[in-house]
Amino acid sequence: MSPRPRATTDADLLDGAYRAISRVGPARLTLADVAREVGVSPATLVQRFGSKRQLLLALVDQGHATVDACFGVARAGNPSPTAALVAAATHMTRYVESPEALANHLAFLQIDLSDPDFHRPALEYSRRVLAGYRALLDEAAAVGEIALPAGVSTTQLARAVQATAGGSLINWAIHREGGVEQWVRDDIETLLRPYRTER
Repeated sequence: MSPRPRATTDADLLDGAYRAISRVGPARLTLADVAREVGVSPATLVQRFGSKRQLLLALVDQGHATVDACFGVARAGNPSPTAALVAAATHMTRYVESPEALANHLAFLQIDLSDPDFHRPALEYSRRVLAGYRALLDEAAAVGEIALPAGVSTTQLARAVQATAGGSLINWAIHREGGVEQWVRDDIETLLRPYRTER
């Protein structure tokens, strides 16, 4: 007889942790915050993950799969690799509900940068994002949507896209003018404009 499926999956719990972090930040986060967000008892979180630290590590670890899914959806929904690149670069904005929520996630970044256990999966996440941008730029160059001058590689331009997307989120949170997705999209389009070809 097969075991009964869990009513609340680990993915549900991690999604709840992400939402709770958006509200209170990682430092003030408690297992009770996550439990309330999902509608389970704190004991359920202890049973599944053991501790708040292990829960947060699991949240960082699942980022790898979300990167691959993001680029897959962006490419499937856009016949143009350049358009897919812009879609992927603006994907993160759908999780930024407010400047305050972004501030709480930037506080999580401080943990990623200072704690080796968190830095390893954060680095892998960043490398996958960079690889996704580079693959789309390689494809865009191959079909003639962009032309790179001598001395500029798709790897270098992918790094610039990654830096622009992240920095643009912070600038939007400071200026608070218009919608975050359009703000980031405008910056990415401005970066790519010199490399686009007339088609």
